[in-house]
Amino acid sequence: MAPITPEDTAISEVAGGVDTHQDTHTAAVIDQVGRVLGTEQFPATTAGYAALLAWMRSFGRLGRVGVEGTGAYGAGLARLLHDQGITVVEVDRPDRKTRRFQGKSDPIDAVQAAKTALAGERTGTPKQRDGRIEALRNLRVARRSAVEQRADTQRQIKALIVTAPDQVRERLRHLPVRELIAVCADLRPDRTDAASPTAAAKIALRSLARRHRQLTAEIADLDELLEPLVAAINPRLVAANGVGTDVAGQLLVTAGQNHDRLRSEAAFAMLCGAAPIPASSGKTNRHRLNRGGDRHANAALYRVVLCRLRWDPRTRAYAERRTQQGMTKKEIIRCLKRYIARELYQLITSNDLELAA
Repeated sequence: MAPITPEDTAISEVAGGVDTHQDTHTAAVIDQVGRVLGTEQFPATTAGYAALLAWMRSFGRLGRVGVEGTGAYGAGLARLLHDQGITVVEVDRPDRKTRRFQGKSDPIDAVQAAKTALAGERTGTPKQRDGRIEALRNLRVARRSAVEQRADTQRQIKALIVTAPDQVRERLRHLPVRELIAVCADLRPDRTDAASPTAAAKIALRSLARRHRQLTAEIADLDELLEPLVAAINPRLVAANGVGTDVAGQLLVTAGQNHDRLRSEAAFAMLCGAAPIPASSGKTNRHRLNRGGDRHANAALYRVVLCRLRWDPRTRAYAERRTQQGMTKKEIIRCLKRYIARELYQLITSNDLELAA
């Protein structure tokens, strides 16, 4: 049988698949019945993306392209394909059973991505990363890192105090955090005596305290940028009961700039890990906890629940009623997260402001 050439398929519609890596992308093209028309490797550069698209189009009318990792190594390629009007779908990695039978290589993964895109199974619409939501995500990455490092620094300070010499420990152990940071940052140890445990402990505590102060200033600086940006994107979401800038920013990033890719509020709840998973069998009819989804979004919903349980009369009344019905506090919180996901989804999707920069 003669090999398939681009000239043989130029009048038909084809589908593509791409297995993305840091330096190279491996592409595959298949026809409408799943026959492999070709595979090729391209550099992960702007010129490489253009060459990849031209190569795919040489086989026929390009309908859709399945790309692995549109939020990581495939982000640049996904942007180019979107700008060129190509339908891009995000595909998951092949499951273990498929890999066990087919093996593992970049061309195999690219072909599987193309077949998955053609069949429309286990696919999703990738997020657009060229507007204000992407800018918000970048700023939040830096802020989250600073917050986590500051918390680690604070824990290290307290751990050093536990094992510090008695005179240092007795002076610092009962101080509140803010005063503790101020006192440690103002320590004046003798650097020439660094071999002494007491002087070394003071040097380490001063270094950590000043790092804590620097991270606090960095967080405050990022907050000055984040607050007006989030308020400009969706003021109604920020103003919702128990939400605020941090929660609103996380949920906007989770939904994405093209939030129309979420077909319903149930899909948004599933994305946030707040939708119960059916676990029924036979005469048993039950649901189990959803441990998937975006855990940062799930944590944001949890903070809203805690805030409303303390300050919102309607939420408190609901919790009391469900408690009388025999539900535990954890079960009530799970239900509330699901209800709040529905409410906030409506605020996100009903926003009339243009999200594009």
